[in-house]
Amino acid sequence: MNDGVRSDGNGDHSAGSAPNQRSAIRQINYRHSSKFVPLLEHLGCSLLVSTYAAGKVVSIGAENGNLHLGFSNFQQAMGIAPPPGDPVVAGMSGSAIAVGGPNVIWFLRDGGSLADQVDPPGTYDRVYLARESFVTGNIHVHEMQWGGDGQLWVVNTLFSCLSTLHEDFNFVPRWQPPFITDLAPQDRCHLNGMAMQDGKPKYVSALGTTDAARGWREGKSNGGVLMEVPGGEIIASGFCMPHSPRLHQGNLFLLDSGRGRLVRIDPSSGEVDEVASYPGYGRGLALLGTYAFVGMSRARETSVFGGVPICEDAASMRCGIVVIDWTTGKSLAFLEFETGVEELFDVQIIPGCKRTVICGPYPREDEQLPVWVVPRADQIDTLVGGSQGRQVLRNLKT
Repeated sequence: MNDGVRSDGNGDHSAGSAPNQRSAIRQINYRHSSKFVPLLEHLGCSLLVSTYAAGKVVSIGAENGNLHLGFSNFQQAMGIAPPPGDPVVAGMSGSAIAVGGPNVIWFLRDGGSLADQVDPPGTYDRVYLARESFVTGNIHVHEMQWGGDGQLWVVNTLFSCLSTLHEDFNFVPRWQPPFITDLAPQDRCHLNGMAMQDGKPKYVSALGTTDAARGWREGKSNGGVLMEVPGGEIIASGFCMPHSPRLHQGNLFLLDSGRGRLVRIDPSSGEVDEVASYPGYGRGLALLGTYAFVGMSRARETSVFGGVPICEDAASMRCGIVVIDWTTGKSLAFLEFETGVEELFDVQIIPGCKRTVICGPYPREDEQLPVWVVPRADQIDTLVGGSQGRQVLRNLKT
């Protein structure tokens, strides 16, 4: 990872902009390989990355040979559910993104033609606007994905289960590993990752198979497993703190995070083959064609990472994204955060979109102009009904 182009940015502006002295801004410096921008342009996609310690969702895009990064504030951003392929979402219309936080899940809707109006006009081809939030309480949300029925599936790590949402409850437990005996806020196995198939959870990753509160920590160096859903069978084991299982083009991939490697697993035999290694603790995996975008983190200085192989040489660890050709195992390009960001959690691809902008729940902190979406005058009657709508119009004019 030596071939790099350096840029300076901050938590509220694109690459190369100077820090704004009016507010406390996290200075973020990054560099990227010469092939990173051409690769994004070739694929015609942009990326969304969550940085939970830094508390941001980063939108990464490329256009006309330039890399563009935008930073939106989300407290302890964790899992990102990208827009569903079939954009029919329960309780919503159109395409939506979900962003998990410590107590709430934020929902951001596709703003459609509003993308052309976001300052500077004509810069972005897609905009997602924060519109709703759902209070889960601090259930340690990890990965999330939209189901085929429009429900949002959530990896509920604190309660060791997969959950969906319902307006009358903080969450609805839908599945637990068979070795978990009851529903308790004890993070017994550190369930963290989820792969979907045909709109339903198919595989999950966990750091252990214990039924005791935080019992996974004792065997974290080799106690990680990949399980099948709904049966709960252990497909493969012996991983070190695994994350981010994914199904792609008939292949089952997983990040063996504590060993810094991307692996491919045969679900029938449980055979594990290493695809590639990388210099970081892996979390976040997105695939497009033959390309795998892997999120890398530096290890935190806590007891959690003691005895983890990748952390034995902490000086060589990197935080950023490495792009791997999963058919050959060759690393093709990278983006590295040198300062300001130490840990990533999720990486998601927005296909067919070169530059995505996120208008999050905190425009002031993001140094963005606030965006209000309101109905036209001729729409109000339909929305609120007849004479009541006309009275609303009169009140607005007075």
